[in-house]
Amino acid sequence: MRIAIPKEIKPLEGRVALVPDAAAELVHAGHEVFLQKSAGEASGYPDSRYEMAGVTILPDAPAIYEKGQMILKVKEPVGEELELLQAHHLLFSFLHLAALPELIERLCAIGLTAIAFETVEDHGLPILAPMSNVAGRIAVQSGTHYLHAPAGGKGLLLGGLPGTRRGRVVVLGAGNAGGNAARLAAGMGADVTVFDKLPAKLQAMMALGSNVTALYPYREALNTAVAQADLLIGAVLIPGAKAPHVVSREQVSRMQPGSVVVDIAVDQGGCVETTRPTTWEAPVYTECGVSHFCVTNMPGAVPKTSSSALSASLMPWVLRLAGKEWRKDPVLRAAINVEDGKVVHPALL
Repeated sequence: MRIAIPKEIKPLEGRVALVPDAAAELVHAGHEVFLQKSAGEASGYPDSRYEMAGVTILPDAPAIYEKGQMILKVKEPVGEELELLQAHHLLFSFLHLAALPELIERLCAIGLTAIAFETVEDHGLPILAPMSNVAGRIAVQSGTHYLHAPAGGKGLLLGGLPGTRRGRVVVLGAGNAGGNAARLAAGMGADVTVFDKLPAKLQAMMALGSNVTALYPYREALNTAVAQADLLIGAVLIPGAKAPHVVSREQVSRMQPGSVVVDIAVDQGGCVETTRPTTWEAPVYTECGVSHFCVTNMPGAVPKTSSSALSASLMPWVLRLAGKEWRKDPVLRAAINVEDGKVVHPALL
């Protein structure tokens, strides 16, 4: 198969779908791999590394989309990318279509087959998981920064000091993203409260340390915790579907001025009612006196780490998808979002 990797054009998105070593594996397996010029540079991989791996470097996006059968990219297509996609393309990327009805319409109109990384389910979410791990850690790092007074925050050191109280962090969801957020916040010394409905996840969160409380999201318990939170992190996920609003605008309005909301679920519409998508160029806005950090590509800020992790998780699936009989693979078949002008994934219907 001809596998084409375009350069990402979302603002300050530095990731690349495959690192050179991964591309070499595909070439060794008999596939042709094409990379848009400088697509890997922000991740630390110059074109020369890909050329050594047997990859053909093409000068621009039109050449890449013209050559490829499989279009392998990180983020959903935007702008001119949509004009370059064709009906014969097999698009494999993060899509998050539940929050993007206009993109659904465009992909259906093109008539291609689109498989989303986040809907590949095999004993969990193997492609999404490493990016969720990264996003959970960035959520705490960014939230800590925006609690600083010069950044518009309340001027709080998250871990506290002798003679001061610890910062209060509330995490909604104890999956990969929420679990990583809770782990980092706890390691910084904050008082952490994690909400989840699954007993096994609550048990795992309690094991993080004595400064972590794990609770079922009863309405009153959630109301109290959100009102007291210095940093609220949303990490609720229903695979492929739009995220439910777990925290309302009214609950956000009860938070203290200068507090921070980081909604990792923004890709799927957000689990906090006051969430709206932002970019790394303008990552924060204030709503109800509370700073909101809702960047839709959080892992893109650390492309060297993210590209390596994403590439490793992608490789088994790209190899399977590049095979002639991939449609017989039940996992890949179930991950199709759009095909032949129709929405086919149950979470989107």
